[in-house]
Amino acid sequence: MALTREEELAANLEDIKSRITEASQSSARNPHEISLIVVTKTFPVSDVQILKGLGVNDFGENRDGDARPKANEVQGRWHFQGQIQSNKLKSICSWANVIHSLDDARHFEIIQKVAIHSLDIFLQVNLDGSLHRGGSTIQSLYTLAEQVNADPNHHLAGLMAVAPLGIEPEAAFSQLHEIQLAFCADFPDAAMLSAGMSGDFETAIAHGATHLRIGSQIMGSR
Repeated sequence: MALTREEELAANLEDIKSRITEASQSSARNPHEISLIVVTKTFPVSDVQILKGLGVNDFGENRDGDARPKANEVQGRWHFQGQIQSNKLKSICSWANVIHSLDDARHFEIIQKVAIHSLDIFLQVNLDGSLHRGGSTIQSLYTLAEQVNADPNHHLAGLMAVAPLGIEPEAAFSQLHEIQLAFCADFPDAAMLSAGMSGDFETAIAHGATHLRIGSQIMGSR
């Protein structure tokens, strides 16, 4: 007999939680220090409601148009993790609690004008020089961090990165960890690290990730 959608999501969620615990223990880390964000992009609000009933409170989305109606329907901690477009920021700031992908000072200036509540903000780091995935260069990262850190209304949470295509996650997250260590020397209150998705989250945990953005391993494929 086929599983119901609730049974499927519950089984996938428990499997991921078990893997997070195992990976954390293997790295001598406390699994309770790691936040699981379930990425619900492209999936219906009914799935979000099921996840909420299963105890999930952190939901990740990449597109404002898909996320806004879900966030209006289901209370939780909503994370925007897609590439930012200036004309979408006012709407994003209305529903998101956390932004994982700030990489442009001009975008933060817009956030300062349009945000109606305080935001936790991760700065996205570019690990390979590719422009299509976004992210700050190391040269511009510190200037942007100083700008966000000086704002009394918003909180600089830490750094975020996506392991680039063509680079082994081990190498990418090792590089990110070194960047984070240097960054935390200047910004000790911004020690969070958003890294790791469905295919590489265990490697990210080994290199200090505190926030995992996991979609397909929980939601399945569309």
